[in-house]
Amino acid sequence: MPSAVSGLGAGDAHGTRGRGAPRRAALSWGVLWSYLHWLVGISVLFVVLERLFPWRQGQALLRPGWRRDVGFLAINGHFFALVTAGVNGWLALQAARLLQEAGLRFDASPLPRWPFWAQVVVFLLVSDFLQWCVHNLLHRVSWLWTFHKVHHAITTMDFVGSFRFHWMEILVYKTAQWLPLGLLGASGEAAFVVAVFGTFWGDLNHANLDVGLGPLGYVFNSPRMHLWHHDASDEGGVAKNFGIVLSLWDFLFGTVFWPRDRSPQVLGYPGIEEMPLGLVGELAWPVVRRR
Repeated sequence: MPSAVSGLGAGDAHGTRGRGAPRRAALSWGVLWSYLHWLVGISVLFVVLERLFPWRQGQALLRPGWRRDVGFLAINGHFFALVTAGVNGWLALQAARLLQEAGLRFDASPLPRWPFWAQVVVFLLVSDFLQWCVHNLLHRVSWLWTFHKVHHAITTMDFVGSFRFHWMEILVYKTAQWLPLGLLGASGEAAFVVAVFGTFWGDLNHANLDVGLGPLGYVFNSPRMHLWHHDASDEGGVAKNFGIVLSLWDFLFGTVFWPRDRSPQVLGYPGIEEMPLGLVGELAWPVVRRR
C-alpha cells in the first residue's frame, strides 16, 4: 500500500510561510533522499527477518513473481517517488497559494506549537484515518477497484507486497490527503517520522512473519490480520480489514474479519485470472482492459 509514499510532502502546504522556493526544493529533495535510505534499510531488515523467522516455512525468497514485485518496489518506492517529488511539491505550493488568496489560512492550526511527539501522534492518527477511508473507497468504487486489483493480484505474500500497487493509487492518496493534512499543520519532521514508520509497518503487515501483537492487535494492524484482507474468498465479505498502520478503525466501524485460529487458504481476488502476468502487463491492464 502507498501509505508512506503518499505521506511524504503532506506537510508542504503550510510551508509557504517565510521560506524561499529554492530552500523548499532543497529540503524536499533532501528529505526524499533520506527516505530512500530508510526504505533500503527497512527492506534489508525484512529480508533478514523473513529468512530467520518465516511464518510459512516453505516459502522461498525467490518465490514466484519476485522479479515483477521487486520491479513494483523499484518503481513505487524509488523511481516514481523521484519523478513525482518535484511535481508534487510545485503543485502543492500553487494550490496553497490559490487557497490562501481565497482567504483560507494554513497557519490557523495550533498543532505546530505542540510538542514534537504530540505532532507525530496526531499526524499519524489523522493521516492513517484518511488512508483507511481511501482504502475503503478503493474497494467500493468500481474504477478505483480496477487499479487496486493490481495490489490484490499477489498470491504469495511477503514484505515486497507492500509496494506492489499501481502508481495511480499514489495520486489518489495524495489528492485525498493533501488539504486535510496541510490544514493540520504538523511539521515536516513529524510527517517524515510518520512516513518512515508507515513504511516499516506496511512492510510488516505484508511480511512472512507470524506476528499478531496480542491485545495490541486491536489498535495496530499485523501480518495475521492483514493476510485476511488479501483473502481470495468471500468469507467475511470481499471487503474487510482496511487498516494501514492502525486496525483501530476496522474495529470501530465494523469492517474487521479476523479468524484467529487459521489463515486464508488462497490469496488474490475473485476473477484474478483476468490479470495479465508481468510488470508491464499489470501496469497497463487497468487502462487498456475491455470494459
